[in-house]
Amino acid sequence: MSYSKLPRGYIAKSTVIVVSLGTVAFTAMQFGSGSERFHKEIFMPAMHRYFDGEKTHRLAVAAAKYGLLPLWGRNYYEYPELNTRVWDIDFRNPIGLAAGFDKDAEAVNGLRRSGFGFIEIGSVTPLPQPGNPRPRVFRLYEDQAVINRYGFNSAGVGTVRSRLKSAFRPSDPVPVGVNLGKNKESTDARLDYEICVGQLGPFCDYLVVNVSSPNTPGLRELQKRGDLEKLLATVKSAIDRLEMDEERRPKLLLKVAPDLNAAERKDIATTCMNKKYRVDGLIVSNTTLGRPAELRSEHAGEAGGLSGAPLKETSTECVRDFYRLTKGGMPIIGCGGVASGKDAYEKIRAGASLVQLYTSLVYGGFLFIVWRHCGAGCGSLTSPIMREYSCFSATDSCRFSASTRLSSFRVG
Repeated sequence: MSYSKLPRGYIAKSTVIVVSLGTVAFTAMQFGSGSERFHKEIFMPAMHRYFDGEKTHRLAVAAAKYGLLPLWGRNYYEYPELNTRVWDIDFRNPIGLAAGFDKDAEAVNGLRRSGFGFIEIGSVTPLPQPGNPRPRVFRLYEDQAVINRYGFNSAGVGTVRSRLKSAFRPSDPVPVGVNLGKNKESTDARLDYEICVGQLGPFCDYLVVNVSSPNTPGLRELQKRGDLEKLLATVKSAIDRLEMDEERRPKLLLKVAPDLNAAERKDIATTCMNKKYRVDGLIVSNTTLGRPAELRSEHAGEAGGLSGAPLKETSTECVRDFYRLTKGGMPIIGCGGVASGKDAYEKIRAGASLVQLYTSLVYGGFLFIVWRHCGAGCGSLTSPIMREYSCFSATDSCRFSASTRLSSFRVG
């Protein structure tokens, strides 16, 4: 057949198809192989350009759900010096995924393979609720930050329970926590948390009472001493009623805001250290309502909780304060502004036992944490943040590593 007899537009269409398929194949190969340059300079900028914050979030959850993080991360480099133990639970490393990414336990199995030492799903509410109107997520590019006002959008405890029941394995090396919230229209917050504990407690390693999100009206009021004492008593009673062996009962953690004043922090620390409520740990901290003067992004004035780099110093100081107030007697998970191994190590030095991150994934993508090829023909995979954290913990003159701090913690 001569070219003159080809259908009109045949060559052009064929060229488009070939180029498109080639582009898809190239993208898949670069993404799967862990090309840092491709990820930083092409993939993530393209995602930010063509998808808003919430759509990108949904795509990332789907990728984790279907095992695309990483595409071929079968052999990876472990850092045995980062293995640690808290609450008689083993963690292969102290860096975990904070709540907010996988709100409805859609991607638990995929996230286990992403390189995190532990993962936290939620926040989960008793009844399904849509959360606040869109748009409700804003990237602050110049500030490496995010403002969100999701408002506890949740599939509800029934759906999450079903997914966790299928995915949870007590012997899995990646512990799973569940972050609990209350419904926006609820008139009985204590009942909401009690329901969530009863339904989700058997299928996780720890439960988090979240009373610090700024996006649910009245939620932060539950941090006040009187209300907090009643809430913790209700939650602990619900945990005690779970029909399971004592050693398998989930640990109880409280997540606090970074915007607390000195008196409020002292009240919370005193309450949590009271053996009557048997709180096992703190997560410090949630997003902030504050807006540092140095913010440059056009979205800096949006309502909601600010997370990311601008929160780093505030949250680290908050960790340091709670460590002092609890006299080092309670494990703390440091959260807020962690974007490097150095950031994670600063949280540990301030008093944290474990560290969480989330916002840094918005800009660095999962290549930031997943195991990737280390190059030089070594044939193993490594993680940028784990490698850097390992260097800090190994070379610090004080030898103040996560494992040395945690050796004395056996809370539960």
